[in-house]
Amino acid sequence: MTPDELVGAAIDVAEEGMARGELPIGAVVEMGGRIIARAWTQDVSRGRRLVHVDLLAMIAADEQLGRRPREDPLRLAVNLEPCVMCLGAAMALEVTDVYYGLASPADGGSALVANWPVSADLPWYRPPALTAGVRAAEVRDQFRRYCVSAPDSGFRDWARTLVD
Repeated sequence: MTPDELVGAAIDVAEEGMARGELPIGAVVEMGGRIIARAWTQDVSRGRRLVHVDLLAMIAADEQLGRRPREDPLRLAVNLEPCVMCLGAAMALEVTDVYYGLASPADGGSALVANWPVSADLPWYRPPALTAGVRAAEVRDQFRRYCVSAPDSGFRDWARTLVD
């Protein structure tokens, strides 16, 4: 699957979450040409903070894959730039590539992990290759639609910063 197709799938998953009253953030994990895990944010429905889409999708992928060797690279696509926590999880899961649509200046972690020092003690714990801006206009539109329909909240205020 191409980065464009993968981010498109994440956008579709985000639409499912938005239809359920969540922020429009979606993620998919792909290996060997097929999506093996997907998730949308669940901050509202679960009333929790550590339910980021990228993390939920990677946990689902990890549960399927376990520690067995992989024949194909593991790739993550998200419609919004992952935070530091989620990029750290991607490193632990040995995700090779992360594709995302829209930058998240307030909490995005790409700048931090871009210069991550790889240690000889943990050579596998390295940042994935990051590709930004994939279908960014579509994601920006998704957040605009969310801002129009969402109730007044801190989530909506934050989402506005992504589209103004």
